[in-house]
Amino acid sequence: MKEIFNRRSIRKFQDKPVEKEKIERLLRAAMQAPSAGNQQPWEFIVVEEKETLNKLSEMTIYSKPAKEAPLAFILLADTSNLRHQSFWQQDLSAALENILIEAVYLELGTVWMGVATNEAAEKFLIDMYQLPDYIKPFALVAIGYPDEQENVFVDRYKPDKVHYEKWTQKNKCNSLEGK
Repeated sequence: MKEIFNRRSIRKFQDKPVEKEKIERLLRAAMQAPSAGNQQPWEFIVVEEKETLNKLSEMTIYSKPAKEAPLAFILLADTSNLRHQSFWQQDLSAALENILIEAVYLELGTVWMGVATNEAAEKFLIDMYQLPDYIKPFALVAIGYPDEQENVFVDRYKPDKVHYEKWTQKNKCNSLEGK
């Protein structure tokens, strides 16, 4: 549980490569994720070349951390044989969350950069990698040894977000106080 509670988005990385053994552990963690009907639609592009990382950093204004990272994964979904068409994004989310948590265990930092909800980012990756129609870009995740930031616990628990047995409307004006 420590890894879940300590995980943070890390956007600055040391100039130090990630070991091949750790890369494989991250990929293995991803592939242990649950998926709808066990369809396992995930595909991964592992990027370590600096020139490619620099290009990926230009995908959106939010993808800049890829430039500083020694490693990035591009998560893709193969939608060609899905039995449960509408669940691939959930499947990929579970796989990516496993990567983020395993990275903390391996003393690595990560930042998840969404692609699936951004048409321009999707097109960028489709064009860059000449992806066929049935391969859907989902996310870019920068990975490396944290620099200036660290994975530390920040309590995000908010009891007012929990509802027992029924929905209870909160006073929106009061919930904005202190923000």
